[in-house]
Amino acid sequence: MVVAEGNEGMFTNGGRRYDLDWLRVIAFGLLIFYHVGMFYVSWGWHVKSAYAGPAAEPFMSIVNPWRLALLFFISGAAIRFATDKTASHWRFAGSRAYRLGLPILFAMVLWVAPQSYLELREAQAIEPGYLAFWGNYLKLEQLYPIITPTWNHLWYVVYLLVYVLLIAPLLPLMRRLAAGAGARALQLIAGGPARLLILIIIPFVIYDMTLSPRFPTTHALWGDWANHAHRFTIFLLGYFAAKHLGFWRSVDRALPAAAVLVIVLMALGVLIEANAAALAGSRLAQIPLIDQVVDGFDVLYAWSFIVLLLGAAQRWLNRPSRMLRYLTDAVFCYYILHQTIIVIAGYYLTPLRLGVWLEFSIVSVTTIAGCAAGYEIFKRVAYLRPFLGIKKTGL
Repeated sequence: MVVAEGNEGMFTNGGRRYDLDWLRVIAFGLLIFYHVGMFYVSWGWHVKSAYAGPAAEPFMSIVNPWRLALLFFISGAAIRFATDKTASHWRFAGSRAYRLGLPILFAMVLWVAPQSYLELREAQAIEPGYLAFWGNYLKLEQLYPIITPTWNHLWYVVYLLVYVLLIAPLLPLMRRLAAGAGARALQLIAGGPARLLILIIIPFVIYDMTLSPRFPTTHALWGDWANHAHRFTIFLLGYFAAKHLGFWRSVDRALPAAAVLVIVLMALGVLIEANAAALAGSRLAQIPLIDQVVDGFDVLYAWSFIVLLLGAAQRWLNRPSRMLRYLTDAVFCYYILHQTIIVIAGYYLTPLRLGVWLEFSIVSVTTIAGCAAGYEIFKRVAYLRPFLGIKKTGL
């Protein structure tokens, strides 16, 4: 069900975890629209709309702290369900290297290249001519002011593959831990709503205090140590929590508190952002560790939102549907395709000055339609399916 699993789904006590299937689909859907939003905010991105500015940034900030953490959590849970069904951890590692490695290779060589080309064209760093650029893009000489070849938005898949390969030799030990000492430790940490919401975030707060200032996020794999600490920890949490009934009971019981925390911390974040200039010059900004306190609130907000989503999905989305069956197989292909479509559509539309809402609508519709068309085409071509993350059951 998660990228690492194709459409195998996750099971517990003999029943499929449709709630986590749905959350995976929702998380990837949000990610697609988040990347559409990146075309319109002032933050750095590959290309920019003529209408880019800060207006959409508060909405993006609502999703930004937890969107990828949720995916890594679900991925860790999926690995647990999948590895508990496999006899050979090496065969499992090989299957994941195949399922994730081929899409990474396809994206880096062919699909992501137009993003780099249009980014450089918008910066007027190269002359027109895609084929000449692509020949240089594939070289390792670094002829451009950006890294080429690159994986861009596929960094999530790269990191997930690395994590799977890292734990593969340890899977027998991890199974024993998950059934014994690991289960008892998780019960101690998450065996109640308050502990679930507060104790789980402690390592992430420590990472923000110690690693994040020294290692800014780069998505370059090597040297991205703060990002790895966050992502690998939430991935392992998903692995150990996947079949832990006490964890899921705590998630259900914590749902109301998580909802309150999300609302309160979201309002606090909006208030801080709206008064950022005044706060920067105030005495409050001079208080030691004030930045760490703010970072702690950000981590609590992100984890509370994840608990809210896990709890809501567990209560109300744990049921099958025809749409879920379709999206479970299609969403990885959509993820691979979407960002290049956004970049191409946005780059060629924005000079037309159509107005922000019409432009946004066309970019969004073009992206979804392009992903849907791509999936329907590629799933019918057997030798292309593995490169687009589509399983044989896609037809």
